[in-house]
Amino acid sequence: MTRAQANLLLLFAAAIWGGGFVAQSTAMKAIGPFWFIALRFAVATMAVLPFVLLEARKAKAKTTARHAKLYMLTGLALFSGAATQQVGLQTTTVTNSSFITGLYVVFVPLIAVVFLRRAPHWIIWPGALMAVAGIYLLSGGHLSALTSGDLLTVACAVFWAIQITLAGTTVSATGRPLALSATQFAVTAICALAIAATFEPITLSAIWAAGPQILYVGIFSSGLAFVLQVIAQRYTTPSQAAIFLSSEALFGSSLAALLLGETMSATGYAGCALLFIAMLVVELVPGFARRRLPAV
Repeated sequence: MTRAQANLLLLFAAAIWGGGFVAQSTAMKAIGPFWFIALRFAVATMAVLPFVLLEARKAKAKTTARHAKLYMLTGLALFSGAATQQVGLQTTTVTNSSFITGLYVVFVPLIAVVFLRRAPHWIIWPGALMAVAGIYLLSGGHLSALTSGDLLTVACAVFWAIQITLAGTTVSATGRPLALSATQFAVTAICALAIAATFEPITLSAIWAAGPQILYVGIFSSGLAFVLQVIAQRYTTPSQAAIFLSSEALFGSSLAALLLGETMSATGYAGCALLFIAMLVVELVPGFARRRLPAV
């Protein structure tokens, strides 16, 4: 596979994830947020399970109690991120959600500072300030205009950052990314099902009405896009991968405008642009700096 083909695959994965924001929003016209989470991740678990069995045959190390604990913690972080994002979509726009969620690229190195005691690259601090300024502009210059959904989505980005940090640690320890994916999907589905069965009404007609969105997000966003990312990143550079994957926010906002008729003020678009720039500089600048270091 050429680098150009790999980058096109990453762009396709980002487009799938961007479409997932629209699917998540429209599904709640028929079904509650926690039922949607439970069903989408149940589908995702089943979609990944055959690949987990193939991976298990080639596994060199057995799963230990420590590995199982890491799987569970990663799953709880994924559930927290999915829950805050999905509930947040009830009171924020798809455009806001797609850009604010992307802040996880800023939060990941900050999480590493707190939990792993790793000193961040200097670009993290101006990147974080740009992100805060972007959210301020996204509110139209009035913080009171930020909805509860916007704030929940900021929390979602923090949970995504925790999940990414835990997932990296877990895969390094186990060498089994597909087993981790299936386990965290199953944990998320079970947690969401417990809440949904307690607090949200459900009917077969509601599930049927939200069926296309559940299948799209469960199979394509959680299954196909993940596989495309894993394959494509073997044939391109991390910096180029970051650029193409960050376009998820652009696809989400574009599809929201096309399919849902969402619009915002010029100030809001400036905020989106600033958030996107913050994501890119945090991803790209450390890589460029490493490449310029002289060989020892």
